[in-house]
Amino acid sequence: MIASLSDTTRLNNGVNMPWLGLGVWKVEDGGTVAETVKSAIRLGYRSIDTAAVYGNETGVGQGIRECGVPREELFITTKVWNSDQGYDSTLAAFDTSLDKLGLEYVDLYLVHWPVKGKYVETWKALTHLYQSGRVKAIGVSNFQIHHLEDIIGETGVIPAVNQVEFHPYLTQKPLLSFCKDKGIQLEAWSPLAQGALTNHPVLGEIGAKYGKSASQVILRWDLQNGVVTIPKTVHEGRLKENADIFDFVLSPSDMEAIDALNRNERKGSDPDNFNF
Repeated sequence: MIASLSDTTRLNNGVNMPWLGLGVWKVEDGGTVAETVKSAIRLGYRSIDTAAVYGNETGVGQGIRECGVPREELFITTKVWNSDQGYDSTLAAFDTSLDKLGLEYVDLYLVHWPVKGKYVETWKALTHLYQSGRVKAIGVSNFQIHHLEDIIGETGVIPAVNQVEFHPYLTQKPLLSFCKDKGIQLEAWSPLAQGALTNHPVLGEIGAKYGKSASQVILRWDLQNGVVTIPKTVHEGRLKENADIFDFVLSPSDMEAIDALNRNERKGSDPDNFNF
């Protein structure tokens, strides 16, 4: 059972990744994101997830340097953006991200979206970065089963992580099953469906049984599905609430009730139909 904020999952290359982390999408660069990172780390978080397109890698790096926790105890993720995809341009984009973060390595580097005609070459660049030792683990984001089959078939290299939109309105059971079979760790972005589920009566009723909020129920549901989760917030109170999910276990019937909320409904873009 996942029982504390310090608990980790072992990725397919032996690297340990925290089950719960902080996402910083749309968090303003500079002092705002730096203070949010420091607050999270002070509360016990060790995983921070950013991306080149978020425009806040510099502030994340500042927070890391000022947090007082040794670098090797942290797990830092960033991602290559779509306009930088391709082999050589991905390598250059990684150098830029590393420079902005002010780090010698990142723990996880992801292909942000499966850009048609480019994601295979981008994946080859990530495998090169992994072999160079400047990335501890490599993975993808927003990849469907056929995208994963493409890159594995072309390179023989299985991603360590696939970070996708995942919440009770979008349970992605076939993808979750595929990733488990392949040893790919699924990770949830937008686990709270951008707030759409926080007042759902079913989740509220389940939460009442455990003395938890609907958000806490969802995050616990993630973990019990074997899915890493990275809720985003800039509020210290919410950071504490999101981390207070290790003292209860959802029953099988509650897990089934949450699964039944699935609508195959996305809040973000369709990985098979996007143009950015």
